[in-house]
Amino acid sequence: RLKVVASPSTLVRPRRGKMEGYYWIQFGCLAVCCAMLEMQKMGTKERVSMPQNFLTFRNGYLFVYSLMMAGDWLQGPYVYALYQHYGYTTGDIGKLFIAGFGSSMIFGTIVGSMADKYGRKNAALTYCVTYILSCITKHWANYWVLMVGRFFGGIATSLLFTAFESWLVAEHFKRGYEAEWLDKTFAKAIFLGNGLVSIVSGLLANYLVTDMSLGPVAPFDAAAVFLAIGFVVIFFTWTENKGDGAENQSVQAGMVQAFEAIKNDKRVFYLGAMQSLFEASMYSFVFLWTPALGPNGEDLPHGMIFATMMVACMVGSSVASRIMSRPDMKVERYMQLVFLVSACALSVPVFVKSFGMGEQGVKGGPISFEGKIQMLGFLVFEAMVGIFWPSMMKMRSQYVPEEVRSTVMNFFRIPLNLFVCIILYNVALFPLSAMFCMCTVFLCLAAFLQKKLETLVMERPHGKSASFSSNAPP
Repeated sequence: RLKVVASPSTLVRPRRGKMEGYYWIQFGCLAVCCAMLEMQKMGTKERVSMPQNFLTFRNGYLFVYSLMMAGDWLQGPYVYALYQHYGYTTGDIGKLFIAGFGSSMIFGTIVGSMADKYGRKNAALTYCVTYILSCITKHWANYWVLMVGRFFGGIATSLLFTAFESWLVAEHFKRGYEAEWLDKTFAKAIFLGNGLVSIVSGLLANYLVTDMSLGPVAPFDAAAVFLAIGFVVIFFTWTENKGDGAENQSVQAGMVQAFEAIKNDKRVFYLGAMQSLFEASMYSFVFLWTPALGPNGEDLPHGMIFATMMVACMVGSSVASRIMSRPDMKVERYMQLVFLVSACALSVPVFVKSFGMGEQGVKGGPISFEGKIQMLGFLVFEAMVGIFWPSMMKMRSQYVPEEVRSTVMNFFRIPLNLFVCIILYNVALFPLSAMFCMCTVFLCLAAFLQKKLETLVMERPHGKSASFSSNAPP
């Protein structure tokens, strides 16, 4: 999931004149492409091949997942704006962001193990409660109250990326549904939650703040409403599931078991390393794309650019749905290409900076030619993000042990959160080209590890990961 954080200049600079046709052309082309891909999938084929009870189960999950993602996306565009509205400096705001990622890193593994032991439904309900509490704290300008809100937000983020997927995978197989149907659920969840919902949430947040003049805290109140609705739906419609055998062991024992699973099964280790490398590049990109497109203070329509990026992500998820439905396309193989294309896309700013293309932009002026070239690369990267998420979900469902699924997934996020904290603390020390070069190296390394995973899977064709206690080869 890619959340865009606006810079201070983004929030206060007035729009000059009409938006360039360049942005509308990009958005329109991607929107038409996305619509065509989705229309081609429409029809009766899926309804005939899948029973109605599965479709009901899947649609119920997608409804809840969309509510949860709306609660998350509504907050993204105005987190920085709210802190700035309260008069805090860039350094103070940076510490608040670091607190959120640090909280996710430190407590994420603990709450993941508790989700396996006490139930993924309970974890999902906890996500709703902690994120609602985080939203409530935004009504106070006190720095330490806001810090507590970031603490709750960090825990909620860990649960969002682990508890819901763990519940879905366990419930899917517990009900006896085909493994191939899970792939389509993943693809639709990314298409809706990371694509359509993100665009609508951004527009709604902008409407509440700008058109209704309710202030920067309004999107957080709206997010709390969506989270509260989701809480009610989960409480009354979801059944509980836990990690196999996790109920009879302590949280600490579950964490040890998850660590052993990663250490003893190279497939799980490679999977976690690839996820951390890709997401580290992705979250770095969140903080880099604005200064990359407007290095001289160019007047950029950030809302339109964000919407275009999200449509590109939707195109990627639609493509992923098609790829994963083909038996001749192995996820371990095509993901190598996804990582390499992502590396090429994020290397564009490095080459643009090295060779220089066209005249430099001016403050308050339109996007430069160099910016347009980089924008194309960023859209390609977003499309790869759309393919990455459902494909990674599929591999996790195959290789991560069910008994410690949430815990293992949160272990994967430790290096990611640590890396982001370091970047946030030192972002001013590195030039943009160096940061993008680092992301390119990370993605190339992810492609290498994906090749290693493919080789290992060919040697061990069994789908599910062995438990840590099994005699799996090192």
